[in-house]
Amino acid sequence: MIRVYVDLSKCQHYGQCVFEAPNIFKLNDEDKLEYAATADDSELLNVREAIDVCPMQAIKLVD
Repeated sequence: MIRVYVDLSKCQHYGQCVFEAPNIFKLNDEDKLEYAATADDSELLNVREAIDVCPMQAIKLVD
C-alpha cells in the first residue's frame, strides 16, 4: 500500500496528475482536485509519473 499526499495550498488544479494516475486523482465538478490518500502498490509508477508532471510540485509519497 502506498500513501499519497497533495499539498492543496500549492495545488493549482491543472489536472496533469489526472492524466498520469486517473485511478488516484480526479477533478471534481468545480474543477478542484480530489485524490485517494492510499493506493495499491500497482499504482506506484503512475503516482511517480504524476509527481514528475505536477507543475506546482504539490504531490508527494509519504512513508
